[in-house]
Amino acid sequence: MSYDIKRSVSLYSYQEAFFTGKLDLEGCIRESAKAGATGIELLAEQMVDEFPVITPEFKEKWFGWMEKYNTAPSCMDAFLENHIFDNRTCTLREQIANMERDIRIAHELGFKVLRTLVSTPMPVIEGSLKIAEDYDVKIGLEVHSPFSLNSGWSDGYMEMILRTGTKYFGFIPDFGIFCKQIPTKLTNQALKNGAHPECVKLVQDAFQERIAKGLVKIKYDTNLGAANYAYRVANGQMKLMEQIEKMGGNEADKAYAGASFNYTWNDPQDIIDNIQYIFHTHAKCYNINEQYEETCIPMQEVIDAYKKAGYVGYLSTEWEGGEMVDDASELCIEQVRRHQECMRRCIESELK
Repeated sequence: MSYDIKRSVSLYSYQEAFFTGKLDLEGCIRESAKAGATGIELLAEQMVDEFPVITPEFKEKWFGWMEKYNTAPSCMDAFLENHIFDNRTCTLREQIANMERDIRIAHELGFKVLRTLVSTPMPVIEGSLKIAEDYDVKIGLEVHSPFSLNSGWSDGYMEMILRTGTKYFGFIPDFGIFCKQIPTKLTNQALKNGAHPECVKLVQDAFQERIAKGLVKIKYDTNLGAANYAYRVANGQMKLMEQIEKMGGNEADKAYAGASFNYTWNDPQDIIDNIQYIFHTHAKCYNINEQYEETCIPMQEVIDAYKKAGYVGYLSTEWEGGEMVDDASELCIEQVRRHQECMRRCIESELK
């Protein structure tokens, strides 16, 4: 099976360095290229000063940077905020108009894929399909843990894809659905915050038990909160919380236990089964060690699934470890570099 897997960086990875001024937008692109990436995933709302206006001056700079650093636009992240008014949610027409705005901006900046969040209502997506086709920009729904492919949740979207026959809506898997360990830095943070070692071990053992027996996958529900709650109940969160209570656990213990349900393990076969609907990928990472290994995601196993499936597209580094450390503005550059090298080795290794 032939494949063409390219490497990208989501500039989300550098958000702390961007926020503190250590890196500006050009600096983020420069560091991505230095790390070996050829694709740039942009958070336009955060990083384009004039957003949602794309000025001729910015376009000139943007495409100039792409040429200067030998990179290309890989994906633009959209957020579709529908609570911009104090007294009401945006109407369907207003939300579709906002989606059209983001699709147009993506087109102007050379992106062929627009990432939208799982919170984007189905009617907004369906109402935007003709717009996406007109601009030749595919809408990709992020499959972020605890959501998953080959599940009741994804079946809800597949029904719409098959019913409409659209080629302009699909999925953007996030590697957070392929965690075999709770991130070490999250554990260290919990202990620093006062979690008890015995409670931490209980949570870790419970996580491994969930993986061993297979998680109950999340189901489709227009109420995401209800879907998430049902998923947590089905996978034993309430029982785990009761055990922590009996052990005299504190708030740090409970927070760690709750956070452990944000990480899931799914069979990478899910990628192979759905490859025709996968437009882009968030190669989420939390901690890359000095041996260029992601410490809670089996990168080779996951990337091999993409290779077997014949994936043509980007794997985009999305470092999320910044939420778990104190020095993210310094650490992010090195972590992205290590992750890019980790992906390079996995992509170039012989497929078994």
